[in-house]
Formats: sequence, C-alpha cells, structure tokens
Amino acid sequence: MSLQEFIPTPKFEDYRKAFEDFFHLERDGGVIVAQAHTLGGPIQLSVQNHRALGQMLKTIGSDPENEILILTGSGEEFMMESDPTGFELEDADMPYWAYEYAYKDGRINVSSLVNDLEIPTIGILNGPGFHTEIVLMCDITLCADNATIFDLHYDIGSVPADGIHTCFQELLGVKKAAYALLTGQAITARQALEWGMVNEVLPRKELLERARVIADHIMSQPRITRRLTTQIVRRPWKKRIVDDLDGGFGIQMFGHVSKQKSIHGQEAISSTISYVREGRRNNFDKD
Repeated sequence: MSLQEFIPTPKFEDYRKAFEDFFHLERDGGVIVAQAHTLGGPIQLSVQNHRALGQMLKTIGSDPENEILILTGSGEEFMMESDPTGFELEDADMPYWAYEYAYKDGRINVSSLVNDLEIPTIGILNGPGFHTEIVLMCDITLCADNATIFDLHYDIGSVPADGIHTCFQELLGVKKAAYALLTGQAITARQALEWGMVNEVLPRKELLERARVIADHIMSQPRITRRLTTQIVRRPWKKRIVDDLDGGFGIQMFGHVSKQKSIHGQEAISSTISYVREGRRNNFDKD
C-alpha cells in the first residue's frame, strides 16, 4: 500500500451547491447538465459569472464520475444583457481586473472547455446571444431555431480577441470570420447550420431532450473509447488555443486598459445590439 492517499476528488453535491448561483447542475448516469443562469433567467454578463465558468469547468473535469457534459443557457435567450452592477469591480480598479477578468479568467474559460474536460461535450445554444463560443466550441452543438449568433466586441469599442476570434476563425474560415467580427453580423440559426457552426437546429423546447438522446448514444461505448475519441475530435481546438488564445487575449487586454474604463455596461451593450432583436443583420444597415 502506498505511503500516501489520493487527494479527494470533487463531490457532485458539494459543487452543485457551490455553483448554484451561476449554474443549475443535474447529473443522471454520468451525464451532467450545466444550465447557466442569472437569477434563474438568461445569463447577464458580469465579472462574477465570468470567473465562475472556468471554475465550474475545471471542477467538473476533476470529478471522475462525470462522463458527458451538456452545457446550455436558461430561458429564451443565451446572453443578451450585462448585469447592471456586474462590472463595478472593473470600474473601481481597471488595471487589476483587466488582468484578472479580461486576461486570466477569459483564457481559463475557453482553455478549460477544451483541455480540462476529458469527456465529450454537447453545447446547446438556447437562443440569441453573444459569447456563444462557450457552446460553439463544444464537441457537438445544438441550436434553437430562433437563435442568432453574433459578436458585439468591435461595436462596443473592444478588440474581438477573447476566444470568439478563435471560434469564428476555426468554424467560419478567414473571410467569413473577418466580416462577422468587424460588422457584428447577425448569423441566423439556419446560416449557422449551413456554414458548419452548429450540428442541428431544433425548436428550443426540444433541444435538451435531443442532447440527452445523443448523450445516450455516446454512452453506449466503453469509458475509455469515449474519452480517447474526445481527444481526437478536439485536436483542432487544441491547436487553435495553442496558436491563438494567449496572444489574442493579450491584444484585447492592451486595448481594454488603454480605455481606462469599463466597456461592458448594460446601457452600452443593450443599445449596441438592438439590431439583433429587430432582426437586422448589423447595427449600421437599415434592413
């Protein structure tokens, strides 16, 4: 017998409670569903929930009883708002939080999804929203038929280099990604399917059940087969992260700090992305 014991792995009921303000967690037969929320509704971006995502992904990846992750949002939208007070910390100490929030946490979020989870992942885009990379970079992605994919960074005065660039360039290619990042292009669910950004488009109410059906199929093969296959299908994302992620975040952080004020306020975001709710393709064309 070894002179030392294993360090205990995370227990589901413990981290289910720890993350409940940010994620509703359920697990059945090794399939864990993580439903991001803000006060029970759609996600509102904040410093706090930005940090919670990476922490949750690392914790799920450290629990050997998890076999598949289904990751989604809550309600009819994915993320279309900013928490009204969610960036007070950033306003109070921009240099500190530009690193902690805009560089460290952001890199951990995307990297953890790809590198810290040894299990297959199914992302569900449950409605329109920004920061969709966190479900688009899952191994399989399902999309609500009324969802819209877009990036708001350039239009709020930020460099789009915090993982969304990695996602768009890998899935769309150089030209389509450049257009989407510079114009805030509103990509419909059907376009996303046609362009290979998502795997299936369904009515929102059918998404979770469909994800469970796919998860059941994945679970039909032995544990080692599931986990090793995941490493094969995820290899392109691993390469992208090594090549692009740190440098992109560094560039964005430089632009972030140079402004010396938060750009994530609720008013700025709501006014910038009104075109998505109006069904327009960007915020500078009239129709």
